[in-house]
Amino acid sequence: MTNTEPTATDQTDSEPTDDSTDTILVSSLETSTGKTAITLALARLAQREGDSVGYMKPKGTSLQSNVGKTLDEDPLLARELLDLDAEMHDLEPVVYSPTFIEQAIRGREDPAELRERVSEAFETLADGTDRLFLEGGGEYDIGGIVDLTDVDIAALLDARVVLVASYTVPGDVDDVLAAADAFGDRLAGVIFNDVPDAAYDPLETDVVPFLEGRGIPVFGVVPSEQVLSGVTVDELAAELGASMLVDAGADAYIERFTVGAMGGDSALRHFRRTKDAAVITGGDRAEIHRAALEAPGIRCLILTGGHRPSGTIIGQATERGTPILTVQTDTLTTVERAEDVVRSGRTRNVETVDRMEQLLGDHAAIDSILAADSDRQQ
Repeated sequence: MTNTEPTATDQTDSEPTDDSTDTILVSSLETSTGKTAITLALARLAQREGDSVGYMKPKGTSLQSNVGKTLDEDPLLARELLDLDAEMHDLEPVVYSPTFIEQAIRGREDPAELRERVSEAFETLADGTDRLFLEGGGEYDIGGIVDLTDVDIAALLDARVVLVASYTVPGDVDDVLAAADAFGDRLAGVIFNDVPDAAYDPLETDVVPFLEGRGIPVFGVVPSEQVLSGVTVDELAAELGASMLVDAGADAYIERFTVGAMGGDSALRHFRRTKDAAVITGGDRAEIHRAALEAPGIRCLILTGGHRPSGTIIGQATERGTPILTVQTDTLTTVERAEDVVRSGRTRNVETVDRMEQLLGDHAAIDSILAADSDRQQ
């Protein structure tokens, strides 16, 4: 483990916890790394080993509006999957919403009171459980405004940390090392998730030995899988509130988006270099529509501005089995909403957690992750 000097938080803010409960904080370098699915999959694997488990997300960051109240989706799924009899105010003691952040900046939130709220919720949830799984909030350094980053929470609740990281290029290792410095000896190890095929072998051959040589255990390297990396056209249409003009091929997976804002010839060259993508463009850009329908990697057309394409385009799409969606919003707004759907929507359902359990079983050292706190590597 990368050595660090004890911080003020380590020295003064850690409070006594129930020694009989093993506390594991699943944190991440960035959003959309599969942290929710991994946290819940680990909890279910522990349940299958006979442990009584609990769950807590100290900072609610995956927010939605539910009858006028801002709630985090992840604790709701955890309560269902793990069959928990726990109140939402304990599962999610701090709602880290934009309004909350504004109030905190204005000095209207007391960090000491918030820490006490988190500690009290933790004690309630830890009572009678063998293991309590904490889910971090987005990136590990979110929450510094009120001294509740994942680093702060790990110290406050005496948790060992499993860090979820992505990997595509060697420079990504810098982010892992920075997180290791921040967590210090509380970092139990790293899980690399959603690793693309091209990066898998270099990661296992070069990066894993490098990190372990620096005292940072790597618990697993989980390959990218389409069902976890994208959403179907049907799911995307529902989330965008889109009308479906052509529904053939609506079960295809979308992993990325490309904007059709160039000329027809340039568009075709660009579209042919991508795969499992949706083209987002104006509904009046017939030359872009034709180019998208000729590219084998384009799975869907999303037409913006409420414009309906020509009958010829609809006929070609039907013949090729390429769905066409139409939305009323402009292209920029549609791109932002679509990317949000792909980033967050795929991790919050039972099927995803089921599949993550299988992947962790195949590609991660579960016994090491669930090792007793006394076995934490120093």
